[in-house]
Amino acid sequence: MELPVKTFRVTRADLVRYAGASGDFNPIHWSDRFATKVGLPGVIAHGMFTMALVGRAVTEWAGSPDAVVEYGVRFTRPVVVPDDDQGTEIEVRAVVREGAEPGLTRLDLTATCLGEKVLAQARATIRGTVAGG
Repeated sequence: MELPVKTFRVTRADLVRYAGASGDFNPIHWSDRFATKVGLPGVIAHGMFTMALVGRAVTEWAGSPDAVVEYGVRFTRPVVVPDDDQGTEIEVRAVVREGAEPGLTRLDLTATCLGEKVLAQARATIRGTVAGG
């Protein structure tokens, strides 16, 4: 069963707020000049910020943050955030998989930005059944 898609907009302002909260002020997250100098296509979102947005989708589907038993991803592609008011969007999809232990539900997750997968091996296990489905 596929769950409803969750979409999150990411702007440069979000990156500034995340940098302040996380203490990660690496210039690849705010300076186009620096990001392109090191070979990136532009300023990119913090990987952990991207992971957190996908985690937010999981908690919404689970119905509660404390229902999330396990959650893991691998980063495959950066999320480039343009310097405009629109930013970019991350779309998160989930498929409910059978075979989890009794009382648990496994979700196979897909996160994309501009049609490109930004995470791999993204999975979550939640307690109970899906609330957001």
